[in-house]
Amino acid sequence: MTGTKVLRSLLHELRQASPNGCIKDSLVARYILAQYKKFATTEQQFCKARNEATFLGQTYLTYLASQRQYLELFKEYHGRGERSVRDTADLVGFKLPSDPK
Repeated sequence: MTGTKVLRSLLHELRQASPNGCIKDSLVARYILAQYKKFATTEQQFCKARNEATFLGQTYLTYLASQRQYLELFKEYHGRGERSVRDTADLVGFKLPSDPK
């Protein structure tokens, strides 16, 4: 993944994690943008630290995406006390037989 794609993905994950969906005034977003500007290279400049910064960005991206997925799964499957038979069947994908009366 190139540096720009990692940056865009990081900012997307930060938006997902933000309670209001706006990272305009976020200190984390400002820090990430400052780091990407710091390690920006040109055609005349070679920077070994850029590869390290991209790797670190991918690491944080993996962490943020995993945290978001964990919270989604936790909210869906966290125990809420006793469930009815119908709720349990719906959870695992079974259909209950209907009682013709």
